[in-house]
Amino acid sequence: MKQSQGSNRLLIVLSGPSGVGKDALLKKMEEQKYPFHYVVTVTSRPRRERERDGVDYHFISQQEFQQMIDDGELLEWANVYGNYYGVPRREISQALSKEKDVIVKVDVQGAKTIKQILPQAVFIFLRPPSMEELERRLRQRHSESAGDLALRLRKAEEEMKSLPLFDHVLTSHQGKLDEVISQIQAIVTAEKSRVKPRAVEL
Repeated sequence: MKQSQGSNRLLIVLSGPSGVGKDALLKKMEEQKYPFHYVVTVTSRPRRERERDGVDYHFISQQEFQQMIDDGELLEWANVYGNYYGVPRREISQALSKEKDVIVKVDVQGAKTIKQILPQAVFIFLRPPSMEELERRLRQRHSESAGDLALRLRKAEEEMKSLPLFDHVLTSHQGKLDEVISQIQAIVTAEKSRVKPRAVEL
């Protein structure tokens, strides 16, 4: 699927460390009716309390996930903390063909993969104000063991070194998601004003 140069639809790739607030940001953008197609990631990990299948993630078995890999249905996928996560290719293609801007949430490893496949996408990194604040947020979730928490923090420190991969870096302050949303709006407005649009080919 190819977009025409005139359509100027965007594929926005949002990434950042675990616990930085990517899910909360996207949820608020959806609630405020920002006109994006929000891609739902596929995962083999168990559903957490309050998560909804098809809304927060598409929850499937490892066997089903492997079948999607074999059939080439994933734009990118990765094994993260022992669970598989992937981005469904068809969902992005269909949304772009309907002239919708698309936003997809991935980890840094996934962003690197998409950058190789679709360098025309807009890459945004969401970072915490500090590593201490990130640790506090992760502890508040009560969803990881002490070992898992330490692993996520070590990975976050590594991911912070990947900033040159991204086009934009935004800071997620507690209770100030509206500021980040406004910054994303500004990025979209600037991208739409480019003399040479980022025509996505998928």
